[in-house]
Amino acid sequence: MEKSAAIFPDPVKIATLIFQTVEKTHVTDGSPRFFVDWKIHIEREWPSADFADSLIQPLSSFVVKFFPMQPERLSKIMAQRGMCSRREADRYIERGLVFVDGERVSELGTKISPAAKIELSEEGKKRQQAQVTALLNKPIGTVSGQPEKNYKPAVDLINAQTRWSGDRSSRTFNPGQLKGLVPAGRLDIDSTGLLVLTQDGRIAKKIIGETSCVPKEYLVRVTGTLSAEGLKHLNHGLRLDDKVLKPAKVTWQNDDQLRFILREGKKRQIRRMCELVGLNVVGLKRVRIGNVMLGHLPLGQWRYLGQNERF
Repeated sequence: MEKSAAIFPDPVKIATLIFQTVEKTHVTDGSPRFFVDWKIHIEREWPSADFADSLIQPLSSFVVKFFPMQPERLSKIMAQRGMCSRREADRYIERGLVFVDGERVSELGTKISPAAKIELSEEGKKRQQAQVTALLNKPIGTVSGQPEKNYKPAVDLINAQTRWSGDRSSRTFNPGQLKGLVPAGRLDIDSTGLLVLTQDGRIAKKIIGETSCVPKEYLVRVTGTLSAEGLKHLNHGLRLDDKVLKPAKVTWQNDDQLRFILREGKKRQIRRMCELVGLNVVGLKRVRIGNVMLGHLPLGQWRYLGQNERF
């Protein structure tokens, strides 16, 4: 009977099984845990069924290597796991709100195994839930971050008077919510639209972290002539700061307005992209970050991030 390659074990599945087996048998007494690295010696294509028979090997064909994992700072590991920012982690640790493998840790700089179980106390979880995230429709002339001469920062627009009347959140504003409220990303001083300000390091990391791929959508009013080749380059192929930009999605919204969807955020990126293809930007508005829309939020007003909204 003719043999098919489909009957042979999937190397990836076997390697995964080995990894899971090692995970289940690791030590839990505080010693370093281990990770697995493997080399797979099973070919995925066979010239003939007879030749395929000679390639079926037992698990010994996998080379499994074990390496001790070096201890790292607790705050760093918490940030890497997306539990909070490193600064927030330090505050939780100082207050004795962090448990590692069931033991309370309250000393800053404590190093632990990267595989250790980390939990926040109930009080820590409540503090995290109380963190505020505000969505602002930033007007022109307001800077995203630190105040500049003759310009006020966006956080100055977060107050009881400028809260949108259409905000459905049950939260009540108080000035204490401004402490640690910082922009997650920037929006140029001459641009308008959605700006996120948050106390929550998890949200900031999701939007602007090094590995973030959250899409951001803009409506861009332009002057000039854009060729078909220029539009193609806006979508992919342009370079800024000696680096090729990530692929974007750029389409015409109407006769003088483009829609940009980007997954990166270099300084004044859209304006510089447009200059490279002979366009001049005369208006730019951000209308979406991830799954969160600007919607009908009026210019210069803000609302709380909804309980069920996720970027």
